Amino acid sequence: MYPEELVKPMREDLAGAGFEELHTSEAVENALKKDGTTLVVVNSVCGCAAANARPAAKLSLQNSKTPNNLVTVFAGVDMEAVATARNHMVPFPPSSPSMALFKDGELVHMIERHHIEGRPAELIAENLMEAYNEFC
Repeated sequence: MYPEELVKPMREDLAGAGFEELHTSEAVENALKKDGTTLVVVNSVCGCAAANARPAAKLSLQNSKTPNNLVTVFAGVDMEAVATARNHMVPFPPSSPSMALFKDGELVHMIERHHIEGRPAELIAENLMEAYNEFC
């Protein structure tokens, strides 16, 4: 478990862009029951989250089509919420950071850590935007 003072700025980075922080299993279940599309970002303290994932998630929102709901859980902190979110991301193995797009509660697009590491935020954002154009 990471100390709150360490993760606070990382949480605020996404929250400031309109992502709702989910801290419980129930909150994740409720978010995924909503109609329309939901982007779930599994936030992380690792360097690729700061350099690539969070900036990509924010940049992707400049697209003409975007998800109806934006939510985030924090790996290593929101244990219950992360576990529930990852259960909905099966068959993909747990990874953080990661991003999943759901449509009416069904997983339709997944970006795993290995798709994030070493790639610029702009390329990851393009991947998300293509998914938004198809599913949103």
